[in-house]
Amino acid sequence: MAPKTEHLMSLRAVRQLRRVRTLYTAGVLLWTAAAAWTGWVHPGSRQMWVSLFLLAVFTGLLGAASLWLRRLQAAPVHKPAHHATPRRTTAPRHAGA
Repeated sequence: MAPKTEHLMSLRAVRQLRRVRTLYTAGVLLWTAAAAWTGWVHPGSRQMWVSLFLLAVFTGLLGAASLWLRRLQAAPVHKPAHHATPRRTTAPRHAGA
Protein backbone atom coordinates (compact mmCIF):
# COMPACT_ATOMS: atom_id res chain seq x y z
CA MET A 1 0.00 0.00 0.00
CA ALA A 2 1.31 3.44 -0.90
CA PRO A 3 1.80 5.91 1.94
CA LYS A 4 -0.65 8.79 2.29
CA THR A 5 2.12 11.34 1.91
CA GLU A 6 2.80 10.08 -1.61
CA HIS A 7 -0.78 10.86 -2.64
CA LEU A 8 -0.59 14.30 -1.00
CA MET A 9 2.70 15.04 -2.78
CA SER A 10 1.03 14.06 -6.06
CA LEU A 11 -1.86 16.46 -5.41
CA ARG A 12 0.59 19.23 -4.50
CA ALA A 13 2.60 18.57 -7.65
CA VAL A 14 -0.52 18.78 -9.81
CA ARG A 15 -1.56 22.05 -8.16
CA GLN A 16 1.94 23.49 -8.58
CA LEU A 17 2.17 22.44 -12.22
CA ARG A 18 -1.19 24.07 -12.95
CA ARG A 19 0.07 27.35 -11.47
CA VAL A 20 3.36 27.12 -13.35
CA ARG A 21 1.55 26.27 -16.58
CA THR A 22 -0.52 29.44 -16.20
CA LEU A 23 2.65 31.47 -15.68
CA TYR A 24 4.30 29.92 -18.75
CA THR A 25 1.18 30.58 -20.82
CA ALA A 26 1.35 34.24 -19.83
CA GLY A 27 5.06 34.26 -20.75
CA VAL A 28 4.32 32.78 -24.17
CA LEU A 29 1.65 35.40 -24.81
CA LEU A 30 3.92 38.22 -23.63
CA TRP A 31 6.89 37.15 -25.74
CA THR A 32 4.68 36.52 -28.77
CA ALA A 33 3.44 40.10 -28.53
CA ALA A 34 6.95 41.43 -27.91
CA ALA A 35 8.42 39.48 -30.85
CA ALA A 36 5.62 40.63 -33.16
CA TRP A 37 6.03 44.25 -32.08
CA THR A 38 9.81 44.34 -32.38
CA GLY A 39 9.63 42.42 -35.66
CA TRP A 40 7.25 45.06 -37.00
CA VAL A 41 9.16 48.08 -35.69
CA HIS A 42 12.75 46.81 -36.03
CA PRO A 43 12.83 43.72 -38.25
CA GLY A 44 16.00 41.67 -37.85
CA SER A 45 17.15 43.56 -34.75
CA ARG A 46 18.78 42.02 -31.71
CA GLN A 47 15.66 42.77 -29.63
CA MET A 48 13.53 40.78 -32.06
CA TRP A 49 15.84 37.76 -31.88
CA VAL A 50 15.95 37.93 -28.07
CA SER A 51 12.15 38.05 -27.99
CA LEU A 52 11.95 35.05 -30.32
CA PHE A 53 14.48 33.18 -28.19
CA LEU A 54 12.51 33.86 -24.99
CA LEU A 55 9.32 32.87 -26.80
CA ALA A 56 10.96 29.53 -27.68
CA VAL A 57 12.13 29.06 -24.07
CA PHE A 58 8.68 29.73 -22.61
CA THR A 59 7.04 27.53 -25.25
CA GLY A 60 9.37 24.68 -24.30
CA LEU A 61 8.70 25.19 -20.59
CA LEU A 62 4.95 25.26 -21.23
CA GLY A 63 5.18 22.05 -23.23
CA ALA A 64 7.22 20.30 -20.53
CA ALA A 65 4.85 21.43 -17.74
CA SER A 66 1.82 20.29 -19.75
CA LEU A 67 3.43 16.90 -20.42
CA TRP A 68 4.31 16.37 -16.75
CA LEU A 69 0.81 17.41 -15.71
CA ARG A 70 -0.74 14.98 -18.17
CA ARG A 71 1.49 12.16 -16.89
CA LEU A 72 0.66 12.93 -13.26
CA GLN A 73 -3.06 12.99 -13.96
CA ALA A 74 -2.89 9.77 -15.99
CA ALA A 75 -1.02 7.92 -13.23
CA PRO A 76 -3.24 5.41 -11.44
CA VAL A 77 -4.41 6.48 -8.02
CA HIS A 78 -3.27 4.04 -5.36
CA LYS A 79 -6.37 3.13 -3.38
CA PRO A 80 -6.50 0.42 -0.77
CA ALA A 81 -8.08 -2.75 -2.09
CA HIS A 82 -11.26 -3.16 -0.04
CA HIS A 83 -13.70 -5.68 -1.38
CA ALA A 84 -17.45 -5.31 -0.89
CA THR A 85 -18.00 -9.07 -0.65
CA PRO A 86 -15.70 -11.55 1.05
CA ARG A 87 -13.83 -13.98 -1.16
CA ARG A 88 -14.99 -17.58 -1.15
CA THR A 89 -12.45 -20.12 -0.03
CA THR A 90 -14.49 -23.18 -1.07
CA ALA A 91 -16.26 -24.09 -4.28
CA PRO A 92 -19.96 -23.18 -4.42
CA ARG A 93 -22.48 -26.01 -3.96
CA HIS A 94 -24.76 -26.91 -6.80
CA ALA A 95 -28.40 -27.71 -5.99
CA GLY A 96 -28.79 -30.58 -8.47
CA ALA A 97 -25.56 -32.47 -7.78
